[in-house]
Amino acid sequence: MPADPNRVILTGENPFIRLSQTDGGPNTTNASFWRIITCPAGPGHVLYLHSELTENRWRIYSDNIAMARWLQSTVQGMLNADTADTAIPVLDAQFTKSGDPHHFWTESVAARSEEIALTWYQIGEPLLIHTQPNAEPDRRPYGVCTLLIPALGARLTRNGVQALGRPWPRDREGRPFSTCALAFSESWTEPR
Repeated sequence: MPADPNRVILTGENPFIRLSQTDGGPNTTNASFWRIITCPAGPGHVLYLHSELTENRWRIYSDNIAMARWLQSTVQGMLNADTADTAIPVLDAQFTKSGDPHHFWTESVAARSEEIALTWYQIGEPLLIHTQPNAEPDRRPYGVCTLLIPALGARLTRNGVQALGRPWPRDREGRPFSTCALAFSESWTEPR
């Protein structure tokens, strides 16, 4: 089996929640959670969150500010340009997880005066995605290999208040998908 010819820049997990009030409507909650095993700025966790629960502003929670900023300047900033803004403060937080990804998965974030829980349920069949760097020139300079596990159910709470909106079913290359998914065994690459 041949090795991928590109340089691996990070390995970890990147589950996400995108909720909206109507199918195809604007996201009322956009949450990108990362558990990084290795990257140039070290391991750690970070949550990029935009929701009515955060007064419709981006908030960043992390236990490794260097890693959170590195992600903003690379993969996360590419995925969502709004999160590339390094003027957004990074709040110190602790992270725990629970569940079984066959049934439900919860990521919990504890900051100074905040408790955030992201939960995925109604888990679907996994898809293995592998793209090369620059597969979409001028748009996606990085490649990725990831196991995406769609979740038709998801919720996000902040201090016990549940975010508005819900996940919506999608189709990805003829297979059932969702606006919310667990992304495990995720490795991002760039050309050597």
